[in-house]
Amino acid sequence: MQRVQTIFGLTDELMLSVFAQGGHEGSQSELASWLASEGEPEFALCKDEKLARFLNGLISHKRGAKDDTIPEPETVLSNNMVLRKLKIALNLQADGLLEILMLNEVTLSKHELSALFRRPDHKNYRECLDPLLNNFLDGMEKHFRKNQT
Repeated sequence: MQRVQTIFGLTDELMLSVFAQGGHEGSQSELASWLASEGEPEFALCKDEKLARFLNGLISHKRGAKDDTIPEPETVLSNNMVLRKLKIALNLQADGLLEILMLNEVTLSKHELSALFRRPDHKNYRECLDPLLNNFLDGMEKHFRKNQT
């Protein structure tokens, strides 16, 4: 969540608005605890359900609400789900996703990429490990900062 706020330059007010679009009316103090660094005394880990609400709200914020209903958040999020939600929010197709990864010198084939978005019980499913998600977030930062200047 901290990385997404930095990448898009979201203010705290906008972050709370994104949460509201995902179905969570958060407070400034709650947001501050989630955005605090891990060593700080006010730091609190954002639970998966709240992060799912934030990502669902980000989808609504970036692409517009699908209808008047708020999607039910997942109670457990995997890196694959986070990657999928960011892909949807940014309206990225495979080529765009691969370009963002290449900004961080990560190359995947389209087949390897599609394996990240398969159902976990599919024989070709591939788990999105932390380094890959971090490389994607780093690539997003390079991509969006380049486009903002």
